Formats: sequence, structure tokens, C-alpha cells
Amino acid sequence: MGMPLELNTMIVTKGNEKRVTDNIFQIEKKGYRLYPLDIPLNIHKTKTGECIGTAVVRKVEMEQEKTIVTYELTKLHSTN
Repeated sequence: MGMPLELNTMIVTKGNEKRVTDNIFQIEKKGYRLYPLDIPLNIHKTKTGECIGTAVVRKVEMEQEKTIVTYELTKLHSTN
């Protein structure tokens, strides 16, 4: 039996991100998702929305059909 896995090349927050420390954030996503580590990725509030910043994914945790992504915000374009 296979396991569905989605490969993501940008971070879409939908406003659900949580600040862990100064520039470190976490977001929980449904399902299993894989993100590139240690390279800059664009951050969007919605999938088709404007890029609001750049981040580097530091850790990806997958369990119980959810993924927790920990990322470091490196550049912020807009606060809206």
C-alpha cells in the first residue's frame, strides 16, 4: 500500500504560522509533505497570492498524516 506524498517548493501559510522564536516559525499541514531543506523558498499566504517573503526550511516532521515545518524567515516583503 502506498503513502501519498506531496513535494512542495514554496511555503503557503494561509495565516496559520506560529512564531517559535525571533525569526523561527512553524506551520502544520495536513498530509505528508516534503520540502527542500537549507535553501531559500518563497512564502505565500495563499497558493496563488503574492510572495510575502523568503524562508529556509530547517526541519520537517511527518507523523499521523500531518507535517510540521519549521522554517527561518530570512526576508520579509510585506506584513499584510
